[in-house]
Amino acid sequence: MAAWAPCRRWGWAAVSFGRHPGLSASLARKPPRAWWLSACRQKASLSFLNRSELPNLAYKRLKGKTPGIIFIPGYLSNMNGIKAVAVEEFCKSLGHAFIRFDYSGIGSSDGNLAECTVGKWRKDVLSILDDVAEGPQILVGSSLGGWLMLHAAIARPEKVIALIGIATAADGLVTQYHALPVEVLAYSFNPSTWETETQKEIEMKGEWTLPSRYNKEGYFRIPYSFIKEAEHHCLLHSPIPVTCPVRLLHGMKDEIVPWQRSLQVADRIVSPDVDVILRKQGDHRMKEKADIHLLICTIDDLIDKLSTVVP
Repeated sequence: MAAWAPCRRWGWAAVSFGRHPGLSASLARKPPRAWWLSACRQKASLSFLNRSELPNLAYKRLKGKTPGIIFIPGYLSNMNGIKAVAVEEFCKSLGHAFIRFDYSGIGSSDGNLAECTVGKWRKDVLSILDDVAEGPQILVGSSLGGWLMLHAAIARPEKVIALIGIATAADGLVTQYHALPVEVLAYSFNPSTWETETQKEIEMKGEWTLPSRYNKEGYFRIPYSFIKEAEHHCLLHSPIPVTCPVRLLHGMKDEIVPWQRSLQVADRIVSPDVDVILRKQGDHRMKEKADIHLLICTIDDLIDKLSTVVP
């Protein structure tokens, strides 16, 4: 049974799926910090990871104590988002190592976006883990990054010691795609289906025009091939072999990835130490001041928890 622990002060609720007592009490005691507002502070310099036969990856790295933190961005997002920079500022204040990076085909990294897939971005995350990060790491994944952090934890259990997902989009676009009607029959009397792209239409034209208020054009053009390749990386159909502590943050006003997805992920993860934290007013991006505070407190809490077992 999941144990709910409401915290009115911050407007969120924690759901514990294991024996871990939940984050509510510890986070409520932590006062707000102003460090992440200091945009004028010096940032880590831009570096590049050179890879043979793979696009070079742009990244920014702070050296420091372990466990280190790696921020994994969302779909088509780069390393310069509000959450990534905020986490960097926090790590700097504690003296902990931190890495943020751009996927291949995104931002300052090399590569052709049209050729990118979930599988290739998974390799990007593993490259950062293997060739840039030193020592044990806490992965912070946003949206698609939450899906990829699960894959990284499965592939590198000896290096990934905790996960924090923000609107974790495990199986994301694949689930949305399969929720579409296969095709609209000519005799259909449901007008609402006439304006919805069908799976057959998307397959025939080779792309899915997905409405989004987070794109200046008002929609994303997602290649059909991207969706089909992503099907090979779905996780929710079976237990997820992740055994480290996991914290899943989700806004209940998320119009892209429903908050119930985090509950599904929590249920599938085999680790006994899993918490789901819901923000009643949070949206998909979770970048408001209170959202950032919750994220940082969650990282801080995990560092405290792991400090007794991490050298």
